[in-house]
Amino acid sequence: MKKALWVCLLLFSNLIIAQELATINGKVLDDQDNPIPFASVYVGELQKGNAANENGEFTITNVPYGNWNIFASAVGFKTVSVEVNINSAQINGVTFQLEVDSELDAVEVFGNRYSHPDKIEALTRLPLEPYEQIQSISIIGEKVIEDQGALTISQATKNVPGVYTFATYGNKRESMSSRGFRGIPILKNGVRVHSDFRGVGILTDMQGVDNIQVLKGSASITQGVATDLGSPGGVVNIVTKTPKYQFGGNASLRVGSFGQVRPTFDVYGPLDKKKNVAFRLNGALERADSYRSMISSERFYINPSLQWRIDDKTKVTLEMDHFNDARTPDVGTVNLGENNVNAIYDLPYNQYLGFENDRSITENTTYSLRFDRALNDKLTLKGAFYKSELDLNDKGSSLGGAIDVEGETMYNLRQRGYSNSTRSDNNSVVQFDLIGDEVATGSIKHTFQVGFDYRTTDFSTRSESMSVVDTIDVFSANSHNLPSISFGNARVSSGKSKSIGFVAQDVISFTDWFKTFLGVRYSTTETISGEENNRSDAFNPLGGIIVSPTKNINVFASYTNSAYPRTAARLGENGEELGNERYDQLEAGIKTNWLDNRLRFNLTLYKINNRNINLPVYDETWTNIIYYQQGGNDQRQGVEVELTGRPLENLELIAGYAYIDADYKDHTSFVYNSAPLNTPEHTFNFYANYMFRGDLDGLSVGAGAYYTGERPINDWSKGPVTHEGIVPNQKPFDVEAYTLVNFQAGYKFNEHWSVRFLMNNVFDEIGYNAYRTRFINQTDPRSYAGVLSYSF
Repeated sequence: MKKALWVCLLLFSNLIIAQELATINGKVLDDQDNPIPFASVYVGELQKGNAANENGEFTITNVPYGNWNIFASAVGFKTVSVEVNINSAQINGVTFQLEVDSELDAVEVFGNRYSHPDKIEALTRLPLEPYEQIQSISIIGEKVIEDQGALTISQATKNVPGVYTFATYGNKRESMSSRGFRGIPILKNGVRVHSDFRGVGILTDMQGVDNIQVLKGSASITQGVATDLGSPGGVVNIVTKTPKYQFGGNASLRVGSFGQVRPTFDVYGPLDKKKNVAFRLNGALERADSYRSMISSERFYINPSLQWRIDDKTKVTLEMDHFNDARTPDVGTVNLGENNVNAIYDLPYNQYLGFENDRSITENTTYSLRFDRALNDKLTLKGAFYKSELDLNDKGSSLGGAIDVEGETMYNLRQRGYSNSTRSDNNSVVQFDLIGDEVATGSIKHTFQVGFDYRTTDFSTRSESMSVVDTIDVFSANSHNLPSISFGNARVSSGKSKSIGFVAQDVISFTDWFKTFLGVRYSTTETISGEENNRSDAFNPLGGIIVSPTKNINVFASYTNSAYPRTAARLGENGEELGNERYDQLEAGIKTNWLDNRLRFNLTLYKINNRNINLPVYDETWTNIIYYQQGGNDQRQGVEVELTGRPLENLELIAGYAYIDADYKDHTSFVYNSAPLNTPEHTFNFYANYMFRGDLDGLSVGAGAYYTGERPINDWSKGPVTHEGIVPNQKPFDVEAYTLVNFQAGYKFNEHWSVRFLMNNVFDEIGYNAYRTRFINQTDPRSYAGVLSYSF
């Protein structure tokens, strides 16, 4: 009897204990009854919680019985708490309604606090925050772009450690680099905009940008094979704004130095009473002169979008992004010395070395159609179609090398040439993914993705040029009238490519503190250029682990492989095709968050090796290629450190440092241990924004400093490479380091009106960005701007 009694008591006590843990279900809404995606919901006393899904729905499990205060918060909203009496195993219908916080905006860099960056899956294809990834991912949000007054890609990405300007090609493109790789690809809403493999970059307008995503390092799993020279360094994805289901918007006018006038607008809201359809329309006009005489620019930008929530589980989003920019390219200045001596001439601002009809026109239109369908609470089907059309029309002058006069080199005398070129790009991506979010198999959870993509590029170019039109003296005033010229035969080229990729990734959570990442991509690429068809296949694996010793610390390590098929058809000594080149990347680091996710510190170490390079083998004169051989090793390794967030509720910080050690290790064309052109060893960025309270409520003051270290103007050839200003066996000079300091101050009068003052390059320090010796362009001098904004 006693044994039976004890058994009954134990069973009864276990039943009581089991019943004392409950599950809470609910929803987070705004003051217009719209769901707030990815809001944070937590039980304050227990420090236990979860994030809502994209429909604002949340679930918190294993909550003990009793009265608890439950909090809900989201970026841009005031935190709300409710008291809930937990007295049953299932509590449903807990609803939070958050009000917009018009006084406090959160920093939005390297992952948002309690917020999921829009379209991040276009890069990662997994429903994970940047903090949870094994790759180095940085997010630059709309708030930071607006506060800093950034108008260009380079101004915005200065907030990312290790990302720097490769070249501007006469201030008519923005080509960015990372980790020692030139011209990393720039995407818009996940699709290639410019398919030139050299990574010459694009222009875009910041008015329509919701966020900029930078995935550093090899992107073989998500983006396919490395089709650009800079692909192993990472990608930059420009994400445009999408509709909101509450009515609002703003209009602003920016007036600044050098004749800048820039009106903008942004309006959004629902189109029906049930709020199943919403729109957004934003745009900008701008005209400006330059610090240099005879240079001007005009642009037009429009970005309409429409979203239809068919039901609670299905939504369709349509977007268009149109950009037209016409500007005078700046041929830049010259170097008044040998290629191994830095003697860059500080060209006076009233001197312009081009012709008056030089003009560069960029027209880019991108389209996207996205479809999301929640199959159940764990599985989601995502489909997308992205298309980009790019047309370039460049008419511009060029400067040749120094002229010899009676045996003496006159570095101030240059032959001036002229060229006319056009390029048309049509690129598209179709992508489908099945996403699983924490699907359980026993005690193990899987967050996975299985999908495919079909990518196409189609380009055509036409160019004609005259290498010598006249001779000018850079020390003197010169004619800007283009004389009558006669071009020779135009050079015409075209090419098409198509690629099919199959991708699978699985994040396996064995425990709360240990995860593994496994992934694989198979790609097949066919390139049609002229009379040749080249085909290549690539099998690219990804593997890694994340260890979380505490809830706020992730230690990660990963290996990624990508293939470079562009030179795969090169023939070896016996006439065999050599196949793809290979990039191997090892990456490790630590990602941490502190102060309730208000402050983040990340440290990343990486090493990337380019092996199996299809290298040319030359004859004894270094002029003729006999055949190609596979081998070599180019290495990039370094450290990236970033600290971002809000240590105080009214103080935002963004800081970063990057060390890049990039070397040609084993190469038939370049000197051992020499660095690739335009690669700085050190970059540093720091930004702080302080928002006053009390009597000065509404006032904010911010400043930033951005350092780019010295870097070689060109590659160091050991014999065969002689193009674009390279002198064989002569070490190229280093472009000097420079630091730009910017200042901003803003005041918000009320919920509608605000003003902002901007001063860029406070100390008027002049630095240079150069593409070899062909374009040597200085940074902008000190400038001022004022912005008046009205929000509704």
